[in-house]
Amino acid sequence: MMEKRRLYMDYSATTPVKKEVLDEMMPYLTDYFGNASSFHTFGREAKSALDKAREQVASLINAKPNEIYFTAGGSESDNWALEGIAYANRNKGNHIITSKIEHHAILHTCEYLEKHHGFEVTYLDVDGEGRIRLEDLKNAIKDTTILISIMFANNEIGTIQPIKEIGQIAKEHNIVFHTDAVQAAGNIPVDVKELEVDLMSMSSHKIYGPKGVGALYIKTGTKLHNFVHGGAQERRRRAGTENIPAIVGYGKAAELAKANMDNHISTLTRLRNRLMNEILERIPNTRVNGSVENRLPGNINFSFEFIEGEGILLLLDMLGIAASSGSACTSGSLDPSHVLMAIGLPHEIAHGSLRLTVGDFTTEDDIDYIVENLPGVIERLRSMSPLYNESKK
Repeated sequence: MMEKRRLYMDYSATTPVKKEVLDEMMPYLTDYFGNASSFHTFGREAKSALDKAREQVASLINAKPNEIYFTAGGSESDNWALEGIAYANRNKGNHIITSKIEHHAILHTCEYLEKHHGFEVTYLDVDGEGRIRLEDLKNAIKDTTILISIMFANNEIGTIQPIKEIGQIAKEHNIVFHTDAVQAAGNIPVDVKELEVDLMSMSSHKIYGPKGVGALYIKTGTKLHNFVHGGAQERRRRAGTENIPAIVGYGKAAELAKANMDNHISTLTRLRNRLMNEILERIPNTRVNGSVENRLPGNINFSFEFIEGEGILLLLDMLGIAASSGSACTSGSLDPSHVLMAIGLPHEIAHGSLRLTVGDFTTEDDIDYIVENLPGVIERLRSMSPLYNESKK
């Protein structure tokens, strides 16, 4: 094997902060530290930076600046969207439609609304690639349906949903449409006007910005209850003194993402396809999970038969390779991925999953290192597997 090195292949979990982003943030941690709600010069400096960042994030998704509300991240945005719409529309109905492969920020919020507030939730099945069937969505709609929430792109298998078609269906039935675009916004083109989206959750740390900051796009005219109560920040909709340094960083990250979009997609797609094809060629009894055509450019999700993902991660980490067996939020669980189960994988195959995600700092040498080392890792684990030895007989 080649010499051990530190190699990051988990960009869907989080990304490093780009130097340009950090440089933009630093003055607001030291010189321009004012509270954006203050009327003096220090406050006005912070407010100006806040306004600029709002414009940058809005530009990324073709929204109006006053439709962007900063939050503490994607999970808060998801919670606010679901609970805010549910509570504001109780007089119209109590039915929500989502899918079985959503992030737990959506699934657990839906379960909370069901258990504690009497809402009814339909969890749509997905096909073998992880996409919902539009006919299933249409058939699930009731007179009491007030919200459709379908994620833009899946964090585990990278599958991109038919968002524009979902938006059209929601609009035809006068139903609010929310999409969790944490993995999508800044990694692929997103235009909220073209997509007929009413609410969209986003996050900074998936696009080379700082952690702890995100945004909720709220289309003008969309009524929802506030989620955080207190001061008059974010136009009286989300209380709490704004985290100006992080928001400034998010704005810069959004600006860079928009400017670099074409190169980002083409480079990541090329690296991903090379890695995917070489691993499939070198390691037998391997499958790629998710859609090949409708997929995030940096995502690969493999299933290796006869072994478990935890063993793969441990041996890869010993080689300096950081990867994942699913989403970072659930990697501590020994249960098989709910996403892989939803696309129809049996337990024994779902357990042997590995997510590798490439990013803007991934190189051809990195791909070489994985292609050189991963086959040996899989072979070593399979040699210890009773299932594998039985299959050879």
